[in-house]
Amino acid sequence: MFAALSSVMGISVGVAKVTTTLYALDLQANEALLGLIAGSQSIGVLLMSIPIGLLVDHLGPSRLFVLGSLVAGAIYMALPTVPSPVFLLACTTAISFFMPMRFVSLSTVFMQQLETVGEGKAGWYRGTHMVGMFLLGPMLAATLTRVLGFPGTYRLIGVSFLVTVFMSSIVFGRYAARATPARSLRLSGVRSDLALLAQDVDLRSVCVIEFATQSVNSFFMFFIIPIGVTVAHLTAAEASGLLAWQGVTYIFALFALGGLVGRVGHERTYLASLIVVPSSLLLLGLSSDLAPLRVGALILGLGLGLLQIANLTRIARIGARVGRGKVAGLHALVGPSGGLFGSTVGGLVGRSLGLQTMFLFLSVLFGVLLAVTRRTPSVVAAVPSTSAAPAAAE
Repeated sequence: MFAALSSVMGISVGVAKVTTTLYALDLQANEALLGLIAGSQSIGVLLMSIPIGLLVDHLGPSRLFVLGSLVAGAIYMALPTVPSPVFLLACTTAISFFMPMRFVSLSTVFMQQLETVGEGKAGWYRGTHMVGMFLLGPMLAATLTRVLGFPGTYRLIGVSFLVTVFMSSIVFGRYAARATPARSLRLSGVRSDLALLAQDVDLRSVCVIEFATQSVNSFFMFFIIPIGVTVAHLTAAEASGLLAWQGVTYIFALFALGGLVGRVGHERTYLASLIVVPSSLLLLGLSSDLAPLRVGALILGLGLGLLQIANLTRIARIGARVGRGKVAGLHALVGPSGGLFGSTVGGLVGRSLGLQTMFLFLSVLFGVLLAVTRRTPSVVAAVPSTSAAPAAAE
């Protein structure tokens, strides 16, 4: 049921993102408004992730998930009532403030459920969400907007949020809060969460790797098509296919390699990934033909998938130690921040030095991470894993 909930959430978000872009174009939004609408979907995530993590520890994830789903769903239903790009911008901004209530809450439950289902299933949470958001959702959006129009599609998105509310009653009913005193709902609580990054070496290292991983993934997704077209002189279809090559191995790793990560351990997984990813980035940064670019995309997806599995299992362990809501909030902040960094800073630097050159800079970044992990054992050391056998899949 957890995988089903994650998948439905991913599909609804994927449909919403593509529908919003198509709707903005239909409303004849100019380039500036298109950029603002795209960026507005991250504003609330960046501002609210840590406070929501604090609230999850204080109130529990279920009520926050329900509230976020109902409010965001209602806004989606109301969105097409005023056909204006400015109103669309206002609605997408408002929705972004309630989305963390959904995914921070779900991440908190995931951390606990991982202790039951086994760490071999760590990638399934991210994998089911990504399949829905990046594969099924966009394909459905094109069909739904053509058949139902924008008002009908947005109403269906709102209904899907309501469906997740009913599904959550089963998933969240199994969550057991940590037996620790409730934290005060003050600004100091947010500051203490941020201070934890400086105090906890394991948490800081996980967040740094997550930031770097999302930066690389975001830059690749945003710019591999223009790089392929302008540098390798590929057709639009061939350049777009590079995204599919990377996505296939990324999702394959998430679904199939969790058991391997559990057997070889986090340290070896990190060291292998932090060699594989820079190698793929060097290949992408130095190649000007389709074949090596495809190989680079395949290797990149595999390396990023392995890093995600290792990071998710470590995040779950750290959450059990210092507080799941706290860690889920920080993790939810770091990922989008890395994605924003990869797309914006990568684009700005790439405009001056060349977009393909950014792959070389990102390769150096991962090389630095590799050196740090070799010199700091606690960064990659894993606490003893639970010996419980994975539960039967639901």
